[in-house]
Amino acid sequence: MLAMTVSAPVAPTRSKAGIQHHPFDEHLLALAAGTLPVGIRLVTLTHLELCRSCRDRVAMLEALGGVVLEDQPPAPMRDDALEKAFAAIDALDQEAPRPLKVAGPPPLPAGAVWPKALSHCSATRWRWLGPGMRWSRVSVPESPDANVFLLRIGAGKYLPQHTHEGVELTQVIYGHFHDGRELFGPGDFDMADGDVHHQPVVQDGSECICIAAVEGRLSFDGFIARWFGSLVGM
Repeated sequence: MLAMTVSAPVAPTRSKAGIQHHPFDEHLLALAAGTLPVGIRLVTLTHLELCRSCRDRVAMLEALGGVVLEDQPPAPMRDDALEKAFAAIDALDQEAPRPLKVAGPPPLPAGAVWPKALSHCSATRWRWLGPGMRWSRVSVPESPDANVFLLRIGAGKYLPQHTHEGVELTQVIYGHFHDGRELFGPGDFDMADGDVHHQPVVQDGSECICIAAVEGRLSFDGFIARWFGSLVGM
């Protein structure tokens, strides 16, 4: 099973000290430069909605990028560049508008807010993944292949131990979990890669809801966990 009962919490619940875990500066710089993959970008933007310090950091990086761009020598353009730009604009004007069908998020507990960054995305109903554990697939219109999902895990339950074949981003929007390294609470952001081998455990007292994006796959330790993970694209 993917979710099991823990006999005792692995760490004490932290005090209300605000957001403790943030993206690295290199990650925020990639966001400001527009080079992050779509799923990774959306989860990062979700963090920015909750974290003023990171919003301010990105604004500063964007301003610095503008200064650097102004100092660069002009780049030569093709003779037909302007003509092609106008042709692309005309093509957009001729396209029939497509109504945006957005399915609302699955029901969330009081205090959990659906991120504005995902307001144009659709999400499935909560689906059973294991005892005390549910998930919801998030579909991103501009990037159908983006692997973004919600996890809703009950108090005292945990994911199996795993590492990562790529990058996993997790943004907490409700509750707390401890993964053997740190304690994460509402607003906290975590990035894990192949150097991280962990087991997120939801703390006693409340369920935990996270938004996650995965580039690559998670590598679970057990056969059954790997099989279940493959069903949801983890």
